Amino acid sequence: MVSPRVVAVVGASRHRHKFGNKAVRAFRNQGYDVVPINPRGEAIEGLTTYASVLDVPHRIDIATVYVQSAIGPDVMTEIATKGIGEVWLNPGADDPAVVERARALGLAPILDCSIVGIGESPASY
Repeated sequence: MVSPRVVAVVGASRHRHKFGNKAVRAFRNQGYDVVPINPRGEAIEGLTTYASVLDVPHRIDIATVYVQSAIGPDVMTEIATKGIGEVWLNPGADDPAVVERARALGLAPILDCSIVGIGESPASY
């Protein structure tokens, strides 16, 4: 039996109209183990939330990022430090400085909507 892939939704939100929440629900719908990342630490969609990917005590396969450009470079450093192999910079999180930082750290960010990338539609959530 293959374990489900683990995805960190960085910038997860408890507000269901925000993409950081839609991603949590979409990835769960596709069978992923979802780890919400939000510094407020409030449970999101009933899941334990961590302040940073560095606080997650187990591996993470994918990071899908929904954060403001001002904190994006620091988030890229955390993702690289954690050794996450697949990184999605969603629209709004794909500022050139964030992309540059990710690439400087050896990451190969995917600049697209991760919800669409897994075969879902954000409008469905």
